[in-house]
Amino acid sequence: MPLKTNDWTQAKPDVTEHIDGLYSYALVLTRNDSEANDLVQETYIRAIRAMKRLRTDSNVKGWMFTILRNIWLNHLRRRRTAPEMVSIDGEESTVTVIATSKDPHASYVSNLERDLVREAIRQLPSDFREIILLREYEDLSYQEIAKILNCPVGTVMSRLARARSKLRTLLTAILPVRGSAPA
Repeated sequence: MPLKTNDWTQAKPDVTEHIDGLYSYALVLTRNDSEANDLVQETYIRAIRAMKRLRTDSNVKGWMFTILRNIWLNHLRRRRTAPEMVSIDGEESTVTVIATSKDPHASYVSNLERDLVREAIRQLPSDFREIILLREYEDLSYQEIAKILNCPVGTVMSRLARARSKLRTLLTAILPVRGSAPA
């Protein structure tokens, strides 16, 4: 029997294209490489199981981010009622990818600024960290963010404005103004 053009197998979305964004979001939520990996893996397991129920015109990226966030929220709820686990090995392994550049100083400054911005984002409250990541790093629309966070678009907009203001305050204190002469 020939396949129809609207058959799910023909229109199956490529969910693997969102893995980097999901991992970044999971890392912001968990602040732990291992937990972020587990969260992304669980997201893909649940998404694959539910994929047959997904409409072909669905926003796959938003759907995946919603799954990830819901898994994380469920994990937090369970964590509150479970006994606290203490990690003996406190080492975290991180991988830094440095783009090749003809100007080593520019590369150094860029990496330094990136690290300072990441640190400033880590200092934000979790609601602000989450919304900054979804909007600025994942480039999701206000409507997509509202759906993921299960809140009105107006709340997304005001929370994002407050998050940007707080981030600006944090960064102003540590980053030099572009174009100013060094002291």
